[in-house]
Amino acid sequence: MSLVVLILIFIHISNNSTLECNRNNWCYGTDFCKSNEIIQNKIKSDSLSKMTCFNKTSFLMGTNKPIFKSDGESPQRKVILSPFCIDQTEVSNLQFYQFVQETKYKTEAEIFQNSLSFANTLSKNVKSSIKQAIAQVPWWVLVNNASWLRPEGENSSIQNRLDHPVIHVSWNDANKYCSFFGKRLPSEAEWEYACRGGDDNFLYPWGNHPVPNNQHRMNIWQGYFPYENLNQDGFEFTAPVDHFTQNKFQMKNIVGNVWEWVFDWWSINHSKINLNNPLGPINGTEKVKKGGSYMCTPNFCHRYRCAARSKNTPDTTAGNLGFRCAKSIS
Repeated sequence: MSLVVLILIFIHISNNSTLECNRNNWCYGTDFCKSNEIIQNKIKSDSLSKMTCFNKTSFLMGTNKPIFKSDGESPQRKVILSPFCIDQTEVSNLQFYQFVQETKYKTEAEIFQNSLSFANTLSKNVKSSIKQAIAQVPWWVLVNNASWLRPEGENSSIQNRLDHPVIHVSWNDANKYCSFFGKRLPSEAEWEYACRGGDDNFLYPWGNHPVPNNQHRMNIWQGYFPYENLNQDGFEFTAPVDHFTQNKFQMKNIVGNVWEWVFDWWSINHSKINLNNPLGPINGTEKVKKGGSYMCTPNFCHRYRCAARSKNTPDTTAGNLGFRCAKSIS
């Protein structure tokens, strides 16, 4: 097993950084603006971002016992990885806010002026204005002006969710964020190695039982989806990015909470030949996402496993879709 080294990556934050409440529509609603001082204190306390780093290593990726064969979970195959680091947590609302402050970046959801949202998260007023849902999955609705800053559309905010994962970000948005900080999106292989925690045959980051010793280790759905949510893991929707430490690599919420974009284009055809730093196909129409989300449950979306995978187009944005970054090291 490769040596795991924990390092701290410092993200510089200007002492003069301030919340701009009246410019470029970055701040919506007086309550959010009044919380300026509170947010600034949290920005100062959030000036460290932890990564876990790995020496050159190899592992068995995928599984020979797929649950969703059509997703390309199999076959299990040997993969060799060069040294890399990966964020211990998903990127938080606060971290993404800092990025926007520095770059004036507008996400694709902000440009399109809508995004897909889980109907259960919406207020009655927003629900009454919904005109478009996805027929096969009617709990997904297109919400006007939903974005990372206003996750449930008009009159919503991230004020009380600064430590929750940023959502409504596309693959393109995530790629821009990571690049700005000298990082990149992890490959699917890197993500899966970090998820497995050193054991190639684990279903989950900690082992093979979803609730070991009756202790919840991830934020998923308990109850009959989407009608009954028992919240047995303590969360109705998203959880703070650092709440569940899931393996000895210090990966937090790498399964559950929100889906995470990875670098690779989607393919279900994998070679069994030893692979060095696989990055998937050269091109494609959809990008891979990993880890499942708070909406997953065994009878609906059993994809909160390390080998599980799904896909979306790179401009897709949704209320359960985020990311973490990685970095190559020499």
